[in-house]
Amino acid sequence: QVQLVESGGGLVQAGGSLELSCAASGRTFSDYAMGWFRQAPGKEYEREFVASISRSGISTYYTDSVKGRFTISRDNAKDTMRLQMNSLKPEDTAVYYCAATRTSEPNNFYYTAATYNSWGQGTQVTVSL
Repeated sequence: QVQLVESGGGLVQAGGSLELSCAASGRTFSDYAMGWFRQAPGKEYEREFVASISRSGISTYYTDSVKGRFTISRDNAKDTMRLQMNSLKPEDTAVYYCAATRTSEPNNFYYTAATYNSWGQGTQVTVSL
């Protein structure tokens, strides 16, 4: 499996911005569709889909609550994926996880947690009022 490490979390005021990064190693990064999920306080058994991106980077998909505020991207030459988060809200507070799923389809994206079989350790994002 590909190994994933997230970074870039922190504490930010509402309306602020953060950029999360996910560094991949151990396998060919461009073989994997990627996604971001989050786990909010009090919802330890639920990982909410945030955004996903295809192997090629051409196709992206977002949950409604982050559309227009978050941008997912990837650099296959650098084995990294990013999540630019703008106009952050207190309800965005969560542990954010990057995830990978190996696929033969270059332009498919996936939004179900069960589809992904490699996960990072998570990075905390806290948005204060």
